[in-house]
Amino acid sequence: MENKYGYSKLQLVTLVLLRLIIGWQILYEGVAKLYTPNWSSAGFLRDSQWIMSDISQWIVSNNTVLSCVDFLNTWGLIAIGLGLMLGLFARTASIAGAFLLFIYYLNCAPIIGIEYTYLIDGNSLIINKILIESVALFALAVFPTSSIIGLDVLFIWFKNKKKK
Repeated sequence: MENKYGYSKLQLVTLVLLRLIIGWQILYEGVAKLYTPNWSSAGFLRDSQWIMSDISQWIVSNNTVLSCVDFLNTWGLIAIGLGLMLGLFARTASIAGAFLLFIYYLNCAPIIGIEYTYLIDGNSLIINKILIESVALFALAVFPTSSIIGLDVLFIWFKNKKKK
């Protein structure tokens, strides 16, 4: 049995589950930063040794910019996580999340010859969990599951009702 988008039940459940678990993980990251006293991205940015290292060092050298980046990072993670979990502006949240995670990747990619002091999950070479999650978020942006299961359904309903 398919819906108007052509997804089978298994495909829809799988995509919605992916949206929910990535949303939870991103939301939790943001909330953890919010409730960690004196949390700052400075350590992560100082450790940057790849494409974004010059920008990262500039951010760390300017306390006002660093404070703005910390605020935007924390609340961006929370907004992205909530959007994904609730299915509210989920396509926008997916794209924003993919972009944000890709920026993280460009700061600390697992490249031969680069060693980071900042805590990194596991052992990786070129491809890591951050890049995989970024690509998964981009895939979620391509499949509009929130217009089937999520609060975006309400916006579609209001839009259609307004047209009548």
